[in-house]
Amino acid sequence: MSFPEPGRAATLGELRASGHVHRSVKSEIRENLLARLRAGEDAFPGMVGFEDTVLPELETALLAGHDLVLLGERGQGKTRLMRTLAGLLDEWSPVVVGCEIGDDPHAPSCTRCRRLAAELGDDLQVTWRHRSERYTEKLATPDTSVGDLVGDVDPVKVAQGRTLGDPETVHYGLVPRSNRGIFGLNELPDLAERIQVALFNVLEERDIQIRGYSLRLPLDLLLVATANPEDYTNRGRIITPLKDRFGAEIRTHYPSEVGDEVALIAQESALVADVPEHLLEVVARFTRGLRESSAVDQRSGVSARFAIAGAEGVAGSALRRAARVGEQHAVARVCDVPTVVPTLLGKVEFEMGEEGRERDVLTHLLRLAIAETYRSRLAGLDLTGFTNLFAEGAVVETGDLVPGSDLLAQVGPVSGLSKVLDRLGHGDDATPGQVAAAIEFVLEGLHLTRRIDKDTVAGRTVYGA
Repeated sequence: MSFPEPGRAATLGELRASGHVHRSVKSEIRENLLARLRAGEDAFPGMVGFEDTVLPELETALLAGHDLVLLGERGQGKTRLMRTLAGLLDEWSPVVVGCEIGDDPHAPSCTRCRRLAAELGDDLQVTWRHRSERYTEKLATPDTSVGDLVGDVDPVKVAQGRTLGDPETVHYGLVPRSNRGIFGLNELPDLAERIQVALFNVLEERDIQIRGYSLRLPLDLLLVATANPEDYTNRGRIITPLKDRFGAEIRTHYPSEVGDEVALIAQESALVADVPEHLLEVVARFTRGLRESSAVDQRSGVSARFAIAGAEGVAGSALRRAARVGEQHAVARVCDVPTVVPTLLGKVEFEMGEEGRERDVLTHLLRLAIAETYRSRLAGLDLTGFTNLFAEGAVVETGDLVPGSDLLAQVGPVSGLSKVLDRLGHGDDATPGQVAAAIEFVLEGLHLTRRIDKDTVAGRTVYGA
């Protein structure tokens, strides 16, 4: 639906004359989602790998008007997905001027706005609120109180002369302040069980209770929560009556395809250097290998943040080399990937019995990831031009502080290089740094497939040694 531009309707009378119609938040989301689905537009931009699994379930829940829980291991995009829901709200919506809970002028719910509507009628003052202001998010922590979520008596208002029996002495919490919008509650199981009880009325009767006040405050909102599976978290749980009040529980997952993992890394990483796509694939396969390893505690998962941090670390290593050796353009190479292993150890939880072997596990899985990427990218290519270099007794020295120009000078012209560049997505427009990255990738792949030797001495790698 199209609504008047902000500023056009300044009173309730003008709003009615413009043709604006009151809708509940869930109806608003439903109609906007249907419009996007009919137009073939992406309703949840930025979400990768959920197209055939999570998003159809989410769309069904939203169309049904359900409050919902997103359940999944760490780093599966639950919070990101929750935040995209705000894009399904109308871009601008009218609210009563000065209302703490953003009442709709057509149907005000708080005591103040009902009184003003009765006194002023069509002269009730209206302002406009952007959808970004209609999304509220709270990280559930053990010290969260009922007052934080629902509200409490405001001593300042009492001091101003109001009586304790006056409903306007109430200071509204985050949930009522999310009225006419979306309230996102992150890590719901971390919320103390006695505090979770305070959400019963919000989800079922759609109102709130504050201390001894008899408030009939009908709330119009969509409540979305995220949680980790209860089978491994010891921090808390979602109490059964609260789970029963949510309309839907949607299970998230890590990307199921390597291509989706690569796309996610490319989308979310802030790369300070050129990281060729084949190295992003190495990081993606490395992450997936950890998720399948028996040495890693799979109940806690391996977050997508692991892969993102890995790619950013590889770019940082390339930038460091460029600064140290005077390269004009920083391009990451295979030698940059092992340098980030020590910094990623803290992001993985290992099974008991693996103490002392953590780095060995990561190093082994990284080699496997490089070998798998090499096979997937360069399978079937004639690489005898590279192997012939070493058959003649040549050696190539590289490392994280060896300039790409030195690597190119050592290798020289080699047959089959142009086809390698084509397979890696560079072609004739490849920069010297990208060519060096491609050559080093081939050399490491040949070593891992036992076609050439390699030795590492004092931080430098010598192929053909």
